[in-house]
Amino acid sequence: MEKYLNIKNGYKKEDAKKVANLIKEGKVVIFPTETVYGIGTNGLDENAVKKVFEIKKRNFKNPINLLVNGIPMVEKLAKDITPLEYKLMETFFPGPFTIILNKKEIVPDIVTASLDCVGVRMSSNQFVNDLITLSDCPIAAPSANISGHLSKTNLDDIFDEFSNSVDYIVDGGKCEFGIESTVVRVIDGIPNILRPGFITKEQIEKVAGKVIFNASSSPSSNLKHYQLDKKTILVFGKNKEKVIEKINEIYSKKTNSIIVSFDEDLKYFEGKNVISLGSYNNLVDISKIVFSKLESLEKQNYDLIIFEGLEEKGLGITLMDRFKKICNNNSIKV
Repeated sequence: MEKYLNIKNGYKKEDAKKVANLIKEGKVVIFPTETVYGIGTNGLDENAVKKVFEIKKRNFKNPINLLVNGIPMVEKLAKDITPLEYKLMETFFPGPFTIILNKKEIVPDIVTASLDCVGVRMSSNQFVNDLITLSDCPIAAPSANISGHLSKTNLDDIFDEFSNSVDYIVDGGKCEFGIESTVVRVIDGIPNILRPGFITKEQIEKVAGKVIFNASSSPSSNLKHYQLDKKTILVFGKNKEKVIEKINEIYSKKTNSIIVSFDEDLKYFEGKNVISLGSYNNLVDISKIVFSKLESLEKQNYDLIIFEGLEEKGLGITLMDRFKKICNNNSIKV
């Protein structure tokens, strides 16, 4: 396609400039970040941001975060930034970390769903930062998926949904992390994690001390995300034997089922339909492939997908958050 750029083996500055000009003009571009693919445009152009909402079929009550190229750009978008908020940005920028700050009037209301705050993130993907620098504007860039569907980490999964509705597509291969960023807002001097992501609670505690999980304060906390177009159920608990027993019990009652498990537990499901997400001793690797694995699974004709849960600590908290959303909180704790 003419509106396609492959940067898997690098890119020229004139290529980045071409895409940056499209973004500055309010065109809609799909591009890779280090987390998932984004669908982005000029974050200060109200009409352009509206197009992103419409293409994604995104609820206008669900704010969009802005990608920036550094703290100086953040200061153009946000006000009353506290020393702790600066410290968090200095520690976790660039990377999979989004912070919610009080916004300035320059940020269009459509970006923030008319709220007085805006989420900002600096990607560690150099191409993204070049786009922002060359376009001289923040990029409104939610994940490149139809709202309510799985996030995309591989461009092959994106073409079918968006090739006819966006102005340009940049192919950077697979994303580095695969899990979306951690979203934090400082409330009364304490970082509140509104969405767990690749940056863990333990990492933030080392910088800020006390940290609170507070998904209820997220503007999109009541929206349905990530759900597969299949019946799903999550089984979890501290007693491994009971978890395995319950999964096998559920499987035996549904003839066309598949189990989503881990390398160490495949031996418990011999003779059954089962896929592994990898070793639960390497959650980083699982986070990199979880969405692509589930995307391929969704295309298969199973009536029920049974997820085995993880221990909820460290990155396991983030993965369990995604599992619960995928299963629409249809879960059994044993």
